[in-house]
Amino acid sequence: MTRIAVLGLGEAGGEIARDLVAAGADVRGFDPLVDAPPGVDPRTGDADAVRDADLVLSVTSAHDAVSTVDSALPLLRPGTLWADLNTAAPRLKAALADRLAGHGVPFADVALMAPVPGKGVRTPMFVSGEGAARYASVLTGFGADITTVPGPAGAAMSRKLLRSVFYKGLAAAVVEALAGAEAAGCAAWLHDDIAAVLAGFDGHAVDRLVDGTHRHARRRADEMAAASEQLAELGVRPLVAAAARDLLIGLRDQENPS
Repeated sequence: MTRIAVLGLGEAGGEIARDLVAAGADVRGFDPLVDAPPGVDPRTGDADAVRDADLVLSVTSAHDAVSTVDSALPLLRPGTLWADLNTAAPRLKAALADRLAGHGVPFADVALMAPVPGKGVRTPMFVSGEGAARYASVLTGFGADITTVPGPAGAAMSRKLLRSVFYKGLAAAVVEALAGAEAAGCAAWLHDDIAAVLAGFDGHAVDRLVDGTHRHARRRADEMAAASEQLAELGVRPLVAAAARDLLIGLRDQENPS
């Protein structure tokens, strides 16, 4: 039986650990602030948790990713697979892989591609790096939904973060636009208009957005400058609108150099 250590038993790590136990995995775990879920063998520290593990899932935070490796190394056996599930910059994933390789520990860069609550171990995951195939082989046996991404550690996270530019940027734009609409007294109308536009999106719509942004950069830069001024007058700080204005100005100047 594959022995799995879960480091970090918060919202994501705890739910993944519970699902692994339910699927029949031999799980041990550690979190300095959270008790181990039922069925998870509670350990006294990171090193204690990994000392007899075949696979380690680091689900702490990007800020703690390096310190977690360092605290586990004294008892981490060569050949144990280390999988980092934290949302961190690709360069950090590559640095972790290099550090662990020096101790004979293969590394898997795992990007969680959806919120974990409600999905647990079935959360869609992208994985890359030396240990990607092994990680996929083990976790799919417990019901995980895994896509292997070609390339070194950092490749999986790169895809997630590039997608985040759109998803989180879109969410920020909607929040800012609705705040302005609320101040202007037309929030219900804009809410429904946004919903209708998003419902009609397909691949062709994406292509039209990109083409139109480049083709009409000059006019749209002026439009977003006006939109930024309006938001400011309404008492809403135009962070997204101003960023869109600046991007359009850059495209305008790039395509129409003086």
